[in-house]
Amino acid sequence: MTDNKSVLVISAHAADFVWRCGGAIALHQERGFDVTIACLSFGERGESAKLWKQDGCTLDQVKTARRAEAEKAAAALGAHDIVFFDAGDYPLELKREQKFEVVDLIRKVQPDFMLSHSAYDPYNTDHMYATSVAMECRMIAQAWGHNPGEKVLGAPQLYLFEPHQTEQMGWKPDTFLDITPVWDKKRAAIECMQGQEHLWDYYTNVARNRANHFRRNSGGMAGGRKAEYAEGFQSIYPRTVDEL
Repeated sequence: MTDNKSVLVISAHAADFVWRCGGAIALHQERGFDVTIACLSFGERGESAKLWKQDGCTLDQVKTARRAEAEKAAAALGAHDIVFFDAGDYPLELKREQKFEVVDLIRKVQPDFMLSHSAYDPYNTDHMYATSVAMECRMIAQAWGHNPGEKVLGAPQLYLFEPHQTEQMGWKPDTFLDITPVWDKKRAAIECMQGQEHLWDYYTNVARNRANHFRRNSGGMAGGRKAEYAEGFQSIYPRTVDEL
């Protein structure tokens, strides 16, 4: 461990972190944070249709391809580390021992804040399950009685990044992050995801739309900062402040 601040991203599948918080990863990494990405699965069954359409494709081949894409994308974002749990997808399910491995990672990273999916997702229950795991493991990592003697976790904020169909998920952003300075890195990471090329322009448009919201909320149409690309997040826990 270094003395740098740290961030932990818990991603259900190997590509989710790219679309939804790639800008936050790149921006904070540039600002001296150590950003660790935890992929609970490769998205090998449910999010790799393009690969499965190839004749003779096997599960191991899909996993290998998805891992390579994720590692390349993480490198494009400058991420500190990427960890794969290979828990399987559709459905994503972690055994008790695997959850303790996530707890071990949380305690190792000691994140200043965490990132994961929306709390509800009727289209992809793997996503909301990943956030349930993130919250449960955050709780365990705070418990003095879990592996006594280890450094326990404090109380990092958990930010939920934007889902694919926001209106259906009950996701309401309360934080907008200007990612314009690192947009080229995020777009490069997006283009690493060859298995989901249909999402490239979609998430480019999302970033442009959120930039509009950033501008409107950073001073209005007259005084708002000129952001061209942004990401939205919903915080789970109260934020403690000394002044507003």
